Amino acid sequence: MQRHTYLRGLGRAYALQFGSRGAKVVVNDLGGDTKGQGQSSRAADKVVEEIRQAGGVAVANYDSVEDGEKIIQTALDNFGRVDILVNNAGILRDKSFARISNDDWDLVHKVHLRGSFMVTRAAFPIMKKQKYGRIIMTASTSGIFGNFGQANYSAAKLGLLGLSNTVAIEGQKYNIHCNTITPFGGTRMTEGILPPDLFNEFKPELVAPLVLWLCHQDCEDTRGLFLAGGGWYGKYRWESTNGVMCRKSREDVVTPEAVRDHWDIITDFTQSLKPESGEEATAHLIEAMHDLDTKASVNSHNTSATSPPSASPSDTAGPMSALGVKLPPQPFTYGPRDAILYALGVGVSTKDEDALNFLYENSEDFSPIPTFCVIPAQAAMMDGSLFSKFSGWRPDLTKLLHGEMYVELLKPLPSSATLTTDMEVVDVMDKGSGAVLIYDTTSRDEAGEIVFRTQWSVFLVGEGNFGGPRKSAKAIPLLDHPSRAPDASEEVLTGVDQAALYRLCGDGNPLHIDPSFAAMGGFAQPILHGLCFYGISARVILKHYCGNDPSRFKAMKTRFAKPVIPGQRLVVDMWKEGSRVYFTCTVKETGKACLTGGYVDITDKDPASAVEDVTSAGGNLASASLFQEMAKKVADTPGLAGKIKAVFLWNINKNKALAAQWTVDLKEDPGEVYAGPPKAGVKPNVTLTLEDSDMADLGAGKLNPQKAFMSGKLKVTGNVMLTQKLQPLLRPQAKM
Repeated sequence: MQRHTYLRGLGRAYALQFGSRGAKVVVNDLGGDTKGQGQSSRAADKVVEEIRQAGGVAVANYDSVEDGEKIIQTALDNFGRVDILVNNAGILRDKSFARISNDDWDLVHKVHLRGSFMVTRAAFPIMKKQKYGRIIMTASTSGIFGNFGQANYSAAKLGLLGLSNTVAIEGQKYNIHCNTITPFGGTRMTEGILPPDLFNEFKPELVAPLVLWLCHQDCEDTRGLFLAGGGWYGKYRWESTNGVMCRKSREDVVTPEAVRDHWDIITDFTQSLKPESGEEATAHLIEAMHDLDTKASVNSHNTSATSPPSASPSDTAGPMSALGVKLPPQPFTYGPRDAILYALGVGVSTKDEDALNFLYENSEDFSPIPTFCVIPAQAAMMDGSLFSKFSGWRPDLTKLLHGEMYVELLKPLPSSATLTTDMEVVDVMDKGSGAVLIYDTTSRDEAGEIVFRTQWSVFLVGEGNFGGPRKSAKAIPLLDHPSRAPDASEEVLTGVDQAALYRLCGDGNPLHIDPSFAAMGGFAQPILHGLCFYGISARVILKHYCGNDPSRFKAMKTRFAKPVIPGQRLVVDMWKEGSRVYFTCTVKETGKACLTGGYVDITDKDPASAVEDVTSAGGNLASASLFQEMAKKVADTPGLAGKIKAVFLWNINKNKALAAQWTVDLKEDPGEVYAGPPKAGVKPNVTLTLEDSDMADLGAGKLNPQKAFMSGKLKVTGNVMLTQKLQPLLRPQAKM
């Protein structure tokens, strides 16, 4: 029996648009009718000819989609690779459920579901080897919602969605994206179903733009379900009710009457859940199973007149017993080794600007990254066994999630210190599906002065419905970022061993290293510590808005929204308003934010305002005469710029504050040296930063540039090797 791979409506529109954008296209059509009968090469040949006449490249293939290997082999034989696969084969055998035959059922499934499986299975290993691929599955609203007379078609179409989601999960680490579309177009398969006026409006060409974008290398969406028609595009998501536990204890037997009596709650979408994965969908069930003996989930909804009253905040048992619990002062001693290990744990590299300030204990400006303060605070909680201090409650710590984090530094962290940390649970909230604990810490140095404070918000899954308050006046609030494009963004690649390294800072939770333990938590593999990508975001902001000066970093607050897998890329978006930097952190591979509601408070110093004019700089800075000499040499040496072909920016500090900038523009002849930052459109190849006195010593030959660089006195970013070309501009005794 012949199979029909439908290419004269949507398929033709896709092929023509791909061809017009420079893609090399394999046009596959068996040439049958909408019922899967007949065979002809004419349909595929016609589309190929249209693409070629428009200047594109295309070849035809007439195989059935059940012979997926042959279709993919055509692409390999002609073009050498397969980057994009659009599964669009389809036929109709519409009959009411009572009248549908075995052949009607089997044929529709062979074309839609099995056909897509066969072609995708043939393409997947090629895309995996390439580490790139984009796959589209074509489902239908009939598969999502059902449709009279289409039991075979709707079952196959929903099956395609499940296939697509699984391919997306398995392909993600190989940069293979798989998405599902539910197109609504005026095609042969909808002709006679849609009214003529609608049929003409819903042109297949208006579905194609969505397909092309989903297949573009810049589109990061995968495992999505999209609707397209008539130029309108949308995305579906799943939603479930919050539900209710109908057992009072693990020994309790649930009756149909209990389900009936709670039906209003079971079907109430007022506080709905929107799971985005199988793990998230089942997590709520696991939460509800936890510690049934200590809760009365059914009774908490007041559904039975004989139910015991809900717990009140004054009860001594349960989560409210944690309120007001304090830990005795916990000592913590650290040194440069600990600070360096933390810096490495949050991704600082020796290639980073000012890296020695965080990685080399002998650097003049060595200091811990400000968010290192979470390490002593976390140690106080662990060493003090906080959760064992609750008199009437023993929460399951395998169900603990870090919700929010706040740090506030009252002074810069010393490179080594012995600190004493106090901790108190200041509030407890009832979120229904869990309990939220908020505890504050205060850390003091040996003189008794406060160095920093932190606030931790932790969520204990399955510990809710105890009658506690839902909001807290003690919680440091989260803040939304401004509604404009980010002022700055930076992408950071986490290492595959990032969690293995960060855990050495003190958080030994096996969730971050042991695959079997991670699986118990519903994760396919160990996840990265939330405080690790918290620290990564902090160092990005420290670089962009504090000049890597920890003394300018005052406070940071954010919410942990989604997990991160080691090896994923993080995108930190930043918005600056006054002395506050708002930020979000997003996983690039998934497009999902892992940190939200975040902000960092800084001491705002505008470097541009500190740059002195050449006249005043010449009178106040010892190094000014060196740059004046450079300017004269450039003017007196024709062709010098043509040999160097680079732009150098010098940041001259006085007492660690920017005092002047000089630009040495030798990109092309005649070249120039002038005070101030590079002119508009000029980008420095190298930036050199040092103290005015050190610059004067360097020019006089009293300071060795290599030793200055290794000690941190001279900071160089950009192409370091280009600094050797500065030698003709300096005095003979100054060696670069």
